[in-house]
Amino acid sequence: MNQLRVVIMGQGRSGRDIHGLHLKKDTERFHVVGVVEPLKERRERAALEFGCDTYTDYRQLFGRTDIDLVINSTPSNLHFTITKDLLEHGFNVLCEKPCVPTVEEFDILCETAKKNNRILLVFQQSRFANYFVKVKEVIASGNLGRIVHVGVQFNGFARRWDWQCLLENNGGNLANTGPHPLDQALNILDYYNGMPSVFCKMDRCNTFGNAEDYVKLILTAPDRPLIDLDISSCDAYPSYTYKVEGTRGTLKGTMAHIDWKYFKEEEAPKQVLVRETLTSGAEKLPAYCSEQLKWYEESWDGDPQAPFIAAVETYYDQIYSLFTEGREHDIKLYQVRQQIAIINEAHKLNPLS
Repeated sequence: MNQLRVVIMGQGRSGRDIHGLHLKKDTERFHVVGVVEPLKERRERAALEFGCDTYTDYRQLFGRTDIDLVINSTPSNLHFTITKDLLEHGFNVLCEKPCVPTVEEFDILCETAKKNNRILLVFQQSRFANYFVKVKEVIASGNLGRIVHVGVQFNGFARRWDWQCLLENNGGNLANTGPHPLDQALNILDYYNGMPSVFCKMDRCNTFGNAEDYVKLILTAPDRPLIDLDISSCDAYPSYTYKVEGTRGTLKGTMAHIDWKYFKEEEAPKQVLVRETLTSGAEKLPAYCSEQLKWYEESWDGDPQAPFIAAVETYYDQIYSLFTEGREHDIKLYQVRQQIAIINEAHKLNPLS
C-alpha cells in the first residue's frame, strides 16, 4: 500500500487533537514525516509521538521534495499567507477551516494552486458526520415530501476569551463554528450555481473579544427550502441540531438521536377545497378542518462521541483516494467559496466595531 508523507503545521487543538489523532491510527496509508510548531514543548512531544522531524518555521520545509501533503492548522489569521507560500513552493496543502476571511483571498489561493499545479483542500469534515448523513438520507427518501424549512442549531451556553473571539484573527462564531453547519446547510440547499439571499443578525453576548458569539442566519433561494441557522453561545436550553419540515412530515434530532414522522399521500383521506362555511350535522354547528392521518414514525441513534471522529476518517479516506487513484474529493473549492461569500455578506450586514 502506498503511504502518503504528511507534515502537520501546528500542534494545537486542530493539529494535534484532530489531524494528529487520526494520523496516529491511520499509519498504513499516512506517515507523519514532520511537524512545524513554534513551542519547544510541543515540538518535543510531537517528535516522541510521531517519530518525525520537527521545525520551528514552515519555511524550513522549502527544498524538500518528499512531502505529499502539508496540513495547515496554524491560527486562522495565518492561513492565507502560509498556504499561498506553500503552494508557490510546490507543496499540496490541506487548510483548516476557516480557510480565509474573504472571497478575494480564496480566489488568489485557488489561482495559485492552479498555476503551480498543486492540490488545495479545505478541511470541511462535518459534511461526513453520521447524523448529517442520516438527515440527508431521510430527505432523499422523499418520505417528508417537499422540504419547506430546514432549521439548524449549533447552540450552547459558553463564555470565550481566547484569540478566536477576535475579528482581527478571523474569529467569532460564524468563522469558528459556522463552517460546520453552514457547509451542511448549503449542501442541503444545493444552490451552488447562484448566491442565496442572506439575512443575518449578529450580537456579542458572552464573549470577551470583539467578534460575534450570537448568529442568526437565514438563507433563501428559488425553489429551495428556507435555511434557518443559529450559532448561539447564550442558549442554555439547546433543543435540537436539525429540524426539517416537509409537506408530508417532519424530522427533529440531535447528533445522537433523530426522530421523524410522515404520512403517505395515497393513504390520506381525499379532500377537496370547500369555499362555503364548514358546518357539522343537521344543526349546522361550527366545524373545522379535521381528519385522521396514519403516521409512520422512525428513529435513529448514533454515538454522541463519534460524529466528528467518523467524519475525519471519511475525509481522510477521500484524501487517500484523491492522491492514489485521482478520485475527486467531495468537498469542492467552489462550495467553500460560496460559504466564504455568505460569511462576508453576513459581516457586511453586521459591521461590529
